[in-house]
Amino acid sequence: MGLDQMSIKEIMVYMNKEDKTVPVSVEKAFHQIEPVIQKVTETIKNGGKIIYMGAGTSGRMGVLDASECPPTFGVQPDLFTALIAGGENAIRQAIENAEDSVESGEQDAKQHLSSKDFLIAIAASGQTPYVIGGIKQAKKQHVPTACIVCKENTKISQLVDYPIELLVGEEVIQGSTRLKAGTAQKLVLNMISTTSMIKNGKVYDHYMVDVQATNQKLRDRAVSIVCDIANVTEHEAKKALQESEFNLKAAILISMFQLKSDEACYILQENSSNLREAIMDIQREGK
Repeated sequence: MGLDQMSIKEIMVYMNKEDKTVPVSVEKAFHQIEPVIQKVTETIKNGGKIIYMGAGTSGRMGVLDASECPPTFGVQPDLFTALIAGGENAIRQAIENAEDSVESGEQDAKQHLSSKDFLIAIAASGQTPYVIGGIKQAKKQHVPTACIVCKENTKISQLVDYPIELLVGEEVIQGSTRLKAGTAQKLVLNMISTTSMIKNGKVYDHYMVDVQATNQKLRDRAVSIVCDIANVTEHEAKKALQESEFNLKAAILISMFQLKSDEACYILQENSSNLREAIMDIQREGK
């Protein structure tokens, strides 16, 4: 293609043109993605964990998605657990040979899997030995499995219960799966974690009502969310958050229905911490 002879602008235009095809590839796989999201949602409701497993770029996509769930949705750090070939060091530097060990994949999976969990293998090529090892271990433990791959009819697709195949085509730089393949995997992981969290009551309308207010920006966001949902002033929102010790959902109930903190927390507990169901419960009771 003479890619190296193109101008900077020409390379930018070409890359952007190729990247525009990625959402189309994801859309074509909706029929495969939906049942995976359903399974993830059910797994979480039943007390299980979601285990991402990959190598290289694919592994890092899993690490990125898993690490963003606790601050965004207020979940335990291990609810979404990411295993990457080569361990923690592989997140920041390439350890290319680590992906070649089936045994390593089996060992890592064995350490983290329980019968309640769901394993999602991430591998652009669809044939990474480390990931195959993890799938084999999951099958030994009768743990359901899915995959996110970027080719058709791969070995990994044939091994798992729920294959997702994102057919992104050749990369701008041949074999560089950090490009379209990585983007496609990130889009699907966004869908899986975000939608499952929404269906598990972590979002009200479009608000992150379980966000952890661990810095000033997030504390300000919590105040803004209480103001918007409960239709109260900033002063009233801050007061409710202080009373509830920054339990955002409780602060919303306090502001909306003039409840005491312990009463708001009790109602949330009775409704599995689902804010919408808690609000409907209060309204039904006429409180």
